[in-house]
Amino acid sequence: MSESKHERPGVYSAYDASAVVSAGQAGKTIGVAAKAARGTAGEAVTITGYAAGVAAFGEDTTPGMSAILRLLFANGAATVVAARVADAGGLADYQEAFEVLRRQDVQIMVCDSAEQTVQQALRTSVEDASAGRRERIAVVGGDGDTAAELVSRAAALNSERMVLVGPDALDGEGETLPGVFAAAAAAGVIASGRDPAVPLNGAEVKGLGGLAVDYSDNDIDLLVRGGVTPLESVAGVVSPVRGITTRTTTNGASDTTWRELTTILIVDDIIPAVRSALRSKFSRTKNTVRSRGAIRSQVIVELEKKIAAEIIDSYGEVSVTASPDDPTVCLVEFGFAVAHGLNQIYLTVHITV
Repeated sequence: MSESKHERPGVYSAYDASAVVSAGQAGKTIGVAAKAARGTAGEAVTITGYAAGVAAFGEDTTPGMSAILRLLFANGAATVVAARVADAGGLADYQEAFEVLRRQDVQIMVCDSAEQTVQQALRTSVEDASAGRRERIAVVGGDGDTAAELVSRAAALNSERMVLVGPDALDGEGETLPGVFAAAAAAGVIASGRDPAVPLNGAEVKGLGGLAVDYSDNDIDLLVRGGVTPLESVAGVVSPVRGITTRTTTNGASDTTWRELTTILIVDDIIPAVRSALRSKFSRTKNTVRSRGAIRSQVIVELEKKIAAEIIDSYGEVSVTASPDDPTVCLVEFGFAVAHGLNQIYLTVHITV
């Protein structure tokens, strides 16, 4: 864990995680970087409805900004901050849009590119913004990728803040859309969720005509273990089989700590909530024993709220001390155990005849 070296007063944070061996909040704002029929490239536009999006960016002749906005709002998104990507659509054009959105208050990012270099640039942007107290994740897709190719793409991203969705989707006429549009639809579902501990499994993804591939159980096993969120269509309803991040290794070694999407969503719920509570109550405070005691009490209050909401299972000792290196710095340290989603139920039945 590294301490902030900035001089600006405020509440800073860092986190780490380890896997346990033995063992409703407001909707999120979505940031979109995509090509569009019109609009100013590299300018952030806040949109609260599909009609407003079409007015700002026009109607696509090929799937782009308007198609993404339609899927986002169809799946429950309330607010979108969109930045048009220049028509050339090169890496630098996407990086410009990502930089504009990095400074915005968004919690989920999507883009219309399946290029690996663009998605890696998006990962860098998301991780940099999160390190700067603007926590967020990105949801991306492929384009015609097989299950094995999606796993390779996930390995190239390998971040708890990146969610890779597959397979490609179908539109209302049965034509194949690149997987980035299935990703946009899934992002809308994630954004509409009010409880970060509730798994994505089985949530209905609207606005899609179906899926281009029907994964077998073996395919799903490969995808989940490889860091891909697989979609399935059952009786005409498209839904995620399981919400997974692309983080599968740490320093080259297999690591399932960050595999479940709910883990990073819970982290991004807890840490900003504690940070915000401390900022609002201790903006002009002395670094004294009494103040540190009050800070500790406030942290415990926030953690107890999360236990009551079943977002975390428990938390450890909350330690609040003055920094030995800087008397104006207060160090707050605590740990918590995330609440896990229910993925499977096993029945063992004993029959007497």
